Amino acid sequence: MAMSRDWMQIRSELVDFLEQEIYPREPLLQSADKTLAEAELAALVKKAKAKHLWAFGHPEEIGGMGLPFLEYAYLNEVIGRSEFAQRIFGTYSLQDSIMLNAYASDSQRERYLLPLVAGDINPSFAMTEPGISSSDPTQLQTTAELKDGYWHINGRKWFTTGADIAAYTTVMCRTETQAPDHSAFSMIIVPMGTPGYSILRDTPVLGIAGGHFEAEYVNVKVPADNLLGERGAGFKIAQRRLGPGRIFHCMRWLGQAQRAYDLMCKRLLSRSAFGSGLADKQLMQQHVFNSYQDIQACRQLTLHAAKRIDAGDIARVEIGAIKVAGAGMLHRVIDRAIQVYGAEGLTDDTPLSRMYRHAREARLYDGPDEVHVQSVAKQLLRAYEKGQGWDFGQRDAEFAS
Repeated sequence: MAMSRDWMQIRSELVDFLEQEIYPREPLLQSADKTLAEAELAALVKKAKAKHLWAFGHPEEIGGMGLPFLEYAYLNEVIGRSEFAQRIFGTYSLQDSIMLNAYASDSQRERYLLPLVAGDINPSFAMTEPGISSSDPTQLQTTAELKDGYWHINGRKWFTTGADIAAYTTVMCRTETQAPDHSAFSMIIVPMGTPGYSILRDTPVLGIAGGHFEAEYVNVKVPADNLLGERGAGFKIAQRRLGPGRIFHCMRWLGQAQRAYDLMCKRLLSRSAFGSGLADKQLMQQHVFNSYQDIQACRQLTLHAAKRIDAGDIARVEIGAIKVAGAGMLHRVIDRAIQVYGAEGLTDDTPLSRMYRHAREARLYDGPDEVHVQSVAKQLLRAYEKGQGWDFGQRDAEFAS
């Protein structure tokens, strides 16, 4: 498909902004002083907006740039190079804006969606719960009962990302006691500050704090019209958010891998040992080759999925495959970069230690590898059961025609 030159110029501007504005400030953005970190981030957001580097993938009618999915994929690959860039460039909220744009009422759009895209508020999403296997969400225990025009919510959630900075949380609750499991859940919007809703604790992930939180809902009372979409449609709404999110993750992982690859290659060219440069040693060259191979293969899988989505395909198989392939690729590429850096790579003197810990998360969030492997395999085998098979070349030919 033909693409405009606009995204290429934007991509170049993003790279410059990252290298000149974000990378030098990452130590401040990681500060344990939350007030200092948020002030620094707000200043960068202001600069990004002034340069029109904002909300690339959000539709134009709700205040975004409205780029096609494939063009956004190329930009998101750059945004992924820093964990802070999503918020700075207004793409952090895209999964939630997709969900709200599809299901929000007029009043919900006015109160939440438009300020979200503008960057005036932040979202959070509460699905995962402690004590159960969240890869099987039919086990979720949080309940909401409609009485006298209000939802009464009780339960506990954790890994609620960004709850400490959010204006509201979209909470997945069991509302239909007599319905089949996949029709028993609904999505309800709970504004921060609602009585009975409290953040219990930060839940650091591999030592990195400040991202995920455990929250409790004790007789939380919100109006009936805080229901998002229809009753019993929780699973459908969740997938509207999580599906695109998985490919967004893969795009950003490519950016993280690119950064690790750059660091590794520059290190090899700048260091020597045992009388010769590290870049001259065959085992080091193997790292360069293997990481190139991993990144390029995953890029093609990801761009292939993006093209299918742009053409209107759901691309369930492609998205499931890249979620697994991308997470594994990221872990391997960063691991090799750390190996090249040696002991320094284990410290916070480089970005690699923090990147490595985030990379390990990737094989679990938005569905563990095992769930996606099983789902993709079932879909492929089902095609053979129906006598269709899975002809890779034919699928591409049909897609291209």
